[in-house]
Amino acid sequence: MKILHYLIAVLLFACLLDWSYGYYQFVRWAAALGFLVLANDYQSRSETTIALVLVGLAILFQPIAKVALGREMWNVVDVVVGLWLLWLATCRKVGAMNR
Repeated sequence: MKILHYLIAVLLFACLLDWSYGYYQFVRWAAALGFLVLANDYQSRSETTIALVLVGLAILFQPIAKVALGREMWNVVDVVVGLWLLWLATCRKVGAMNR
């Protein structure tokens, strides 16, 4: 599952560049789905708090009922969430996390 952390983080960091609207739509779908997959994995390892945060992120990033935060605020969210995902994948040592 570490690869999914890295993949979503890279997608989020790439949002800082100037892309067409289609890329941001793709990131919303990919991130929302990825967060749900990760939430399921963390829940299966009884890490409920992280699972709930990931579900919240899936809701924030979902593309159906968009949350209008403005470009600058979305950039901040993308960087913070990307860094958190990298931290989860590389620095956090809990249970089966080190697969």
